[in-house]
Amino acid sequence: MPRIYIETPRLFLRNWQESDYQPYIDLNADAEVMEYFTSVRTPEQTLAQIGRFTSHLEKYGFGFWAMERKDNGQFIGFTGLTHAPFDEWFTPCIEIGWRISKANWGIGFATEAAKACLDYGFDILKFNDIYSFTSVHNKRSEQVMIKTGMQKAGEFDHPDIEKGHPLERHVLYKISRQK
Repeated sequence: MPRIYIETPRLFLRNWQESDYQPYIDLNADAEVMEYFTSVRTPEQTLAQIGRFTSHLEKYGFGFWAMERKDNGQFIGFTGLTHAPFDEWFTPCIEIGWRISKANWGIGFATEAAKACLDYGFDILKFNDIYSFTSVHNKRSEQVMIKTGMQKAGEFDHPDIEKGHPLERHVLYKISRQK
């Protein structure tokens, strides 16, 4: 039985399990889902990413959790909190992120899961600030940031994206714990 970290009205955010691997491989191979990343991911890259997610969860007790719908038990992507993996003017920091299968877009799952993760980060993990970022072109994810109460903190050129690449410029959002 996977450990459930967070439960929302419609979702479980839980440890990754082997049955998630193929759906996540398919999700990362979907060009529309990966539109704001520099490329789709191979099965090997996806499995390596799951390994990094799992290692972070084991080491810190939080991370990018698998997202499961309660109504049908379907794996639909991930959301969660992690350490931003690069150096920039606002790092080190805790990042909130998500990726959801196209069939589950527009239903509010990303916002529902992100709000629950923010609550968990502030109430349980006692973080003071949580950040999120995405390509300036990714208006869907930026809308999730706004709907969760995050405020725009600026823009930056992502250091892991080639200079001049159309996805290099990112928006940065931040939310702070209410004291």
